[in-house]
Amino acid sequence: MKKGIEIFKNHGYNWIRLRLFHTPTQLPNNLEYTIATAKMAKEHGFKFLLDYHYSDTWADPAKQFIPKAWEGLSHETLVDSVYEYTRQTMIAFREAGVFPDMVQVGNEISNGMLWPDGKLPDNWDNLAELIQAGINGFYASCGNNPCPQIMIHIDKGGDKQFTKYWFDKLLSYGVDFDVMGQSYYPWWHGSILDLRETLNFMARAYQKEIIVVEAAYNFAPAEYIGKPAPFVESPEGQRQFLEEVNRVVLNVPNGLGVGVFWWEPAVENKGFGYRTFFDADGNVQPVIEVFDRFTRY
Repeated sequence: MKKGIEIFKNHGYNWIRLRLFHTPTQLPNNLEYTIATAKMAKEHGFKFLLDYHYSDTWADPAKQFIPKAWEGLSHETLVDSVYEYTRQTMIAFREAGVFPDMVQVGNEISNGMLWPDGKLPDNWDNLAELIQAGINGFYASCGNNPCPQIMIHIDKGGDKQFTKYWFDKLLSYGVDFDVMGQSYYPWWHGSILDLRETLNFMARAYQKEIIVVEAAYNFAPAEYIGKPAPFVESPEGQRQFLEEVNRVVLNVPNGLGVGVFWWEPAVENKGFGYRTFFDADGNVQPVIEVFDRFTRY
């Protein structure tokens, strides 16, 4: 892992995004593991985005499993639990010397989180209270540290209309945050032009910083087998994809496009492995070079 972090650092990467599960049983992303990984990244000069899944496992638009420890709680008790868990875990990061620079309340929460209590579209009132509880927990943990920026992350990078509906609705509850995060995978979320339209709309409408917090493309045929692809699924096509996404972000009005995260560049070369930055032999792919021109002088 350390060698991988060094490779990314040498090619202009300056943030790490780490997920946190409540009580995982199959994956290592518990508090201790995440703190240890954050320490390694901070030692190499990375800033740190912490992704609260509020689940024991993956949370995404198709599933937002409530942690087993919180099953059966009333809504009011669940709100209190989100606040206290968030506050305590953030204090643990602070005391370990790796306080996050940015935090996100939930992962790809287009359909809500902590189902069924915060599932959309029926439970907007509940979801807004759960999100606010997480935000309050973040602020309560800061102590003498600067408080982290707060991100809200959905998965509609190519869908302007849904994005408008969703953020208008959340903001109607008075929920305040700093950064808007979007996922963008072209086989699910539309064309590069769709992405540009959505991000430019967000900047003009909400005047908040915007990050494409998940993006990826394959270096071998996977998503576009038997149908036209926007870029050839090849090492060079993968590089071209990231260049285009980065160009869209850089051109967001008023300088509000501030970054791109890849999902996930160092995963093993299996399953989702065609989205990684490394081939089956561990050799780094051309995509690693995209940010060199922006960071080398």
